[in-house]
Amino acid sequence: MQIKKCLKLPENFPVSSSMVAASLGSATDLEKEIQKGNIFLADYKILQGIPVNDLINGRKQYLTAPMCLLWKDLQDQLLPIAIQLGQTPGEQMPIFLPSDSEWDWMLAKMWVRNAEFQLHQTVYHLLHTHLFAEVFNVATHRQLPCNHPVYKLIIPHLRNTLEINTLARQQLVGSGAIFDQAMAVGKGGIQPLLKKGMEELTYSGLCLPDDIESRGLDSVPDFYYRDDGMMIWDAVERFVSSIVDYYYKSDECVRTDPELQAWVAEIYDKGFLQNTSSGIPSSLETMSSLVKYLTMVIFRCSAQHASVNSAQFDFYAWMPNGPTSMKSPPPTAKGVTTLQTILETLPDVSTTAKGLLVTWRLSAEAKDQRPLGCYPNVHFIEETPQKFIQEFQEKLDEISKTINDRNQTRKLSYLYLDPKVIENSVSI
Repeated sequence: MQIKKCLKLPENFPVSSSMVAASLGSATDLEKEIQKGNIFLADYKILQGIPVNDLINGRKQYLTAPMCLLWKDLQDQLLPIAIQLGQTPGEQMPIFLPSDSEWDWMLAKMWVRNAEFQLHQTVYHLLHTHLFAEVFNVATHRQLPCNHPVYKLIIPHLRNTLEINTLARQQLVGSGAIFDQAMAVGKGGIQPLLKKGMEELTYSGLCLPDDIESRGLDSVPDFYYRDDGMMIWDAVERFVSSIVDYYYKSDECVRTDPELQAWVAEIYDKGFLQNTSSGIPSSLETMSSLVKYLTMVIFRCSAQHASVNSAQFDFYAWMPNGPTSMKSPPPTAKGVTTLQTILETLPDVSTTAKGLLVTWRLSAEAKDQRPLGCYPNVHFIEETPQKFIQEFQEKLDEISKTINDRNQTRKLSYLYLDPKVIENSVSI
């Protein structure tokens, strides 16, 4: 969710061609690769200034706001080629490279993964799926009567969300809960990070096709989240469009629907805090804008949540690939890091176990799972909408087969956006 194409190096990340020449080879250089569209950036500047958990098991904790430059090589692999562990370059902020010592480079990558863990859990998981789904849920129950077509369409995608978020406040993000016990942004950093996440929020960032385009990731090879996600987005969009076309015969019908407009206005007001710079609509004027908005809501509550939730244990079970916190400060020079340095930096056994517990529990399949498109509670009673639902389910079956066929040829299977394992709603 954080990576984007790099069209120009940030001024505060002074990577030179000579630095990365060993990675790029003699046939090209950094500027040429930027022009070809082969250089990408993961910038964690949002973490700068975020309060850090003061003590975990009696040890002070640390957090960085790193920058990581990546290169799409000749084998179409996206590889890190330069890492700076902060936003202010200088003598004590070296740029780490694959050509450095093994432990220097290894520790630099772990710091990037630690930053990714904080941002993933707090912004892309908690805020962008759980909390936004809660906003959609509350506004729906406050503004839409149960016989409204939009209510019927989205209510299955709001199931159990308030319940799971209540548990999350008690057991994960509340005072003294697991995040305070194990995460670098616990004990005071979560709310400031959520606030920054809200300030940087854009409507395009919530809509998969726009997000992929704006980050320049259209042609990145083996980007399974994009490839599988776009199939899901298109299927949801077609289904929503059929429903909207059936109930709304013109743009005027959308504009003059007071309940619909009140629903959108409340989400904008109470959920997105009237952030005009975000591009999030406060009202809907056309049928097409309604289709896009409803597609965003359904996708975010189902497929998007699956993509940032269901893979957690698979990717974080190897703790160095996602340290929950770091108990030594980042290196300020090259050539001083050893294996012992790394062991002294990574979280202790107790903290690691708590992080594993969270990722294992959240990745577990719900006991009463309702896969995407499964609607056992009948809300649409007319024959035509029921036909649309059946067509939607058949399309999801096709997508599931396509994904499973592709996984047979992938070196690493991507299982998380198979419609058969996507939960209809944010319910775990």
